Amino acid sequence: MTGAAWQPGSAWLFCPADRPERYAKALAVADVVILDLEDAVAPERRDQAREEVRALALAGDLDPDRTVVRINSSSSAEHAQDRELIATTLRPAGIERIMLAKTQSAAEAEGLEGCEVIALLETPLGVQDADRIAAGSNVVAVMWGADDLIAGLGGSTSRRPDGTYRDVARHARSRALIAAKAAGRLALDAVFMDIPDLDGLREETDDAVAVGFDAKVAIHPTQVAVIADSFRPATDEVEWARALLAAAAEVGFGVFTYGGRMVDGPVFAQARRILARAGG
Repeated sequence: MTGAAWQPGSAWLFCPADRPERYAKALAVADVVILDLEDAVAPERRDQAREEVRALALAGDLDPDRTVVRINSSSSAEHAQDRELIATTLRPAGIERIMLAKTQSAAEAEGLEGCEVIALLETPLGVQDADRIAAGSNVVAVMWGADDLIAGLGGSTSRRPDGTYRDVARHARSRALIAAKAAGRLALDAVFMDIPDLDGLREETDDAVAVGFDAKVAIHPTQVAVIADSFRPATDEVEWARALLAAAAEVGFGVFTYGGRMVDGPVFAQARRILARAGG
């Protein structure tokens, strides 16, 4: 099983599971909605959150292809109840994509039998074991998270005063991306917590696109359009990619000069990715 079988869009959005009235609104703007049973829900409301998700599933109101449910970590006291929800309600309703918070080993992901798992790497152990986790038989995507990681390291903040990531967070981001791509999985960039700073979000998403992430996850609806726009290639990029690949086809995709620049396999791959982001 690999992420290649499922190719969702690039703009994902967290939705607190205890606020079911927000789900349809989230689905209207985002490519994928992550119903969150973990950090977006206060501990005393998590039983209620599970019941709200159960009600949505039983009513047939969840979109199986565009819905992911984030469950609590394997070490959490909530995990067993989350798994019961999966077995009795979500999987029978066709909801099989589960994000496992604080994934720390391949065994944790593979323990969610019958599920397609988005492994969230946000602990020192999870980042350290990124390669094996990404290669798990039922893992379809890898996401990373900065704030829980820094807390697990005993630190205080993942970002410098200018808003850029500190080196250890950048390392974790790179580890998650490379592990995901090496295993043929989707790679999801972490959330951007400063909701009003849409310029900062755009800059960070542009970088995510440039290095190969497949999607970025939003925490607020106002962020979704910015993320989608960053992943959408400009018209001139699409035209360049189409013209390049047409010219390459004439010479059998060997090395040649195009627009005064030597082009070869990696450049062809870049052009194909641009067209893929443009929807063909």
